[in-house]
Amino acid sequence: MSDPVATLAALLEPVFTELAGGDTADPTVRPSDRADAQINGALPLAKKVGANPRELAQQVVDSGVLASVADDVEIAGPGFINVTFSAEFLAEQLATVAGDDRLGVAPDARSKTVVIDYSAPNVAKEMHVGHLRSTVIGDCFVRLFEFLGHEVIRENHIGDWGRPFGMLIEHLLDLGEDVAAEGLSQGDLDGFYKQANAKFNDDEAFQERSRDRVVKLQGGDEETLVLWRRLVEMSNAYFNKVYTKLDVLLTDDDLAGESNYQPLMEGAYQRLEAADLVHPDDGAMVVTVPGFTNRDGDPLPLIAKSSAGAFMYATSDLACIIDRVERLHADLMLYVVGAPQAQHLQMVFEVCKMAGWLVEPTEAVHVAFGNILGDDRKIMRSRSGDSVKLVQLLDEAIERADAAIGEKNPTLDPATRESVAQMVGIGAVKYADLSTDRVKDYVFDFDRMLAFEGNTGPYCQYAHARINRVFDKAGVSRESVRGLPISIDEPHEKELALQILALPTAIGATMESYSPHKLCTYLYELASVFSVFYEHCPILSSDEPVRSSRLALADLTGRVLERTLGLLGMGAPEEM
Repeated sequence: MSDPVATLAALLEPVFTELAGGDTADPTVRPSDRADAQINGALPLAKKVGANPRELAQQVVDSGVLASVADDVEIAGPGFINVTFSAEFLAEQLATVAGDDRLGVAPDARSKTVVIDYSAPNVAKEMHVGHLRSTVIGDCFVRLFEFLGHEVIRENHIGDWGRPFGMLIEHLLDLGEDVAAEGLSQGDLDGFYKQANAKFNDDEAFQERSRDRVVKLQGGDEETLVLWRRLVEMSNAYFNKVYTKLDVLLTDDDLAGESNYQPLMEGAYQRLEAADLVHPDDGAMVVTVPGFTNRDGDPLPLIAKSSAGAFMYATSDLACIIDRVERLHADLMLYVVGAPQAQHLQMVFEVCKMAGWLVEPTEAVHVAFGNILGDDRKIMRSRSGDSVKLVQLLDEAIERADAAIGEKNPTLDPATRESVAQMVGIGAVKYADLSTDRVKDYVFDFDRMLAFEGNTGPYCQYAHARINRVFDKAGVSRESVRGLPISIDEPHEKELALQILALPTAIGATMESYSPHKLCTYLYELASVFSVFYEHCPILSSDEPVRSSRLALADLTGRVLERTLGLLGMGAPEEM
């Protein structure tokens, strides 16, 4: 652990345990405005052992543990211990981080199998702005869990089954596969779906054909399945274009459509029956889940089979969890799904626990998120009232980024400018989403998210580009200064060092609450602290050995910026 605050806590744990008579006692070390860190554990420990907190704090100081990390220690108030880290200690920590490809972030002690369910567009429907949050948040956690050493299984639970596919397949036949393929490859999924739906509403013969086709699809008719697969393939090809533009890790290998779980639902239902969990309710077969009621206070059932004998979405979700636990051997399942699905997922998870399919330490977690709003603070829609197509939104972000970069740095060659515009435009969209507390709604504002000042993606990316520019002016490579000693002599050097070393704690806080905005806050603070350091601590004009020390510190800052940007799914431009 490279974070000095965490290092200090680890050093103090044996001291507090001894003072507690052998019982575990938390030193409770926190960053502080009064010093670099504050030890708050003496107060609760004093209450526990019946001692004076200031005298207990003095015993902590007298233990000598702090001498190796601090050049100033002060007992304040009723027993707080304020600690100022020594420059030598910080320099040692920086040297350790600089020599570590992981920048001080250790892999988790126990590797888990983590299944992450995210994105989930519907076949033959356009990916719209509503898919952005699930895709971006899910991709961020894929990167974080993989970085921490876990086996991550990405599952894109696409909507590729159900009654609408009868009319979609018939419309595909009416158009001809080649004509449909050309339209869908250009991204007109919404148009295709709307045409099929309009025909279904207006044409009784088409309705009958569509209903017959659903029966054939569900019955496994091979000709129908071939047409269905063709429709899925054409849709997935377009989804992949969006994923490539958005720079997320999803591929065809990660597809886990609703169709995958259709054959498993009968088995899941039989297991519910065997566990004596289902009972009839107004013709349907349901599970009563303790603690869930409707508006009238009556029990709210989870419907496993409709009155018509059809399996429901809940049955599919139950089969999905069985599959992920028993076939994939998941230790943790993350469902990156919008907040409106909270009650449904909670009920599904609870039924799985009741049935004995979801047993500790295996865990299922709903990573809920809010909505993206327009200027009117309502769910974002196009002027026509339709959902905003995601690919159009991304294209506009890139175009706006290109214009901003052209104004800021008109000498960039066209190829570099195109690459940078892609990184900045997509990064701006991702950062605006991830930097918002995921459970909250946020207003989508291109002007704000593409600004080069303030808490934005471009501001954080520009800090990385600025560091590269320093080395270009110096005429040396960044790699050439790695391994050079870093000295901490100025307050702004110290502030930057402390921020660099806080990366492991920032990642830990992000993972503890599944909150990407905490990692974004760290990134923004690092970029801001570097900007202050850059303004107040001359690099190239300094004499040696200060010049080399500050170059090494700048390089390490750049490495941490690049790593953090990467964990958020953002590029780190070398120039902007």
